Amino acid sequence: MNFLLTLRIALRALAKNKMRAGLTVLGVVIGIAAVTTMVSIGQSAGQLVQGQFESLGTNIIVVFPGSKRGSGVRHGRGSIPTLTPGDAKAMVEQCPTVLAACPLVGTGGQVIYGNMNWSPRELLGVGTDYPIVRNWRLRQGGFFTEREITSAAKVCVIGQTIVEKLFQTTSPLEKMIRIRNIPFRVIGILETKGANIVGDDQDNIVVLPYTTVRKRLQGSNFENVDIILASARSTTQMAQAEGEIRQLLYERHRIHPGDRADFEVQNTTEIANVLGIITGTMTALLASIAGISLLVGGVGIMNIMLVSVTERTREIGIRMAVGARGRDILRQFLVESVLLSTIGGIVGLGLGIAASAGATQVINSLINGTPWPVVISLKAAALAIVFSAAVGIFFGYYPARRASRLDPIEALRYE
Repeated sequence: MNFLLTLRIALRALAKNKMRAGLTVLGVVIGIAAVTTMVSIGQSAGQLVQGQFESLGTNIIVVFPGSKRGSGVRHGRGSIPTLTPGDAKAMVEQCPTVLAACPLVGTGGQVIYGNMNWSPRELLGVGTDYPIVRNWRLRQGGFFTEREITSAAKVCVIGQTIVEKLFQTTSPLEKMIRIRNIPFRVIGILETKGANIVGDDQDNIVVLPYTTVRKRLQGSNFENVDIILASARSTTQMAQAEGEIRQLLYERHRIHPGDRADFEVQNTTEIANVLGIITGTMTALLASIAGISLLVGGVGIMNIMLVSVTERTREIGIRMAVGARGRDILRQFLVESVLLSTIGGIVGLGLGIAASAGATQVINSLINGTPWPVVISLKAAALAIVFSAAVGIFFGYYPARRASRLDPIEALRYE
């Protein structure tokens, strides 16, 4: 008996009991749909986290000032000013794996243009390497130069939200805005980045030379900076770059072996990896829970196939009497079982894709942050179909083997 004939017989047998066949595959449909949905949502969360860390910049390493102790109490990070622009410059010059480094000084205030005013989420003093470190291109204009930093020039670069709130349809380039009654000339506009994972608008930002912020907005002559952002040359060199930065700062700050460092170095890749492990574990856990329904569907297929063997005992006897061998009977019932599970897998996959897209849309409607991407993994889809077929083989083998071992004479006598 060739395979095509076996397939035709199996389809005919299933077609005789459409309702029963439909109810039988329901468990597989639910199982595959649940697994597909959970895996897709998990991968969507993982991709979102990865995208958010990529938006922070290129291979970012963050260097914080240290903390001090007083009366047995440890004060917060950055409670002592220990980092200087010279540290950032030395990182680029003396650390081979560091591509760029940028000092940051934060401040606050309203931005005024004409009769319009707005409070940016971030008002930062930065260095010339800021666009490189943050991987943030300019839409228009240019960035300030080392000369403008040295002279504490009254220039600034603004984000797209500032353009929309203050200038609307007017081009802001070369226009004068006021911050704390000090005029600043707009020399550039940053590309749009959108909201981050917690919903904060990254484009609601104004950046100025860090010397300008210190001297003109804060009235300070100190050279310390709040943090330093450094960028490694590649992802694989992150750990090496971090080690080089630590060693450099130990030497520059004259920290002896055994002494407590007056700085902290944080590698964002490590945080991203931890979050990736968490999302991956949650995806696997949710998929495992959803996979239980597949086992339930498999048990349903086994029960129906056992009932089918009992109902068709006389038919099996007739086929054996006219020359059908045991392996032909085995193959016939296995094909029926695999057909049931595969059909259920295909339908479940379609429902799972639709459910994951719908769930992503619901999530996006409930949050204000970066939209969750709709991720449909072809690998997961192929695995779902293969797994559903495997369920059919696993749970259909016992009924098929039982049918193949029936005694033809006893089968013919069966009523």
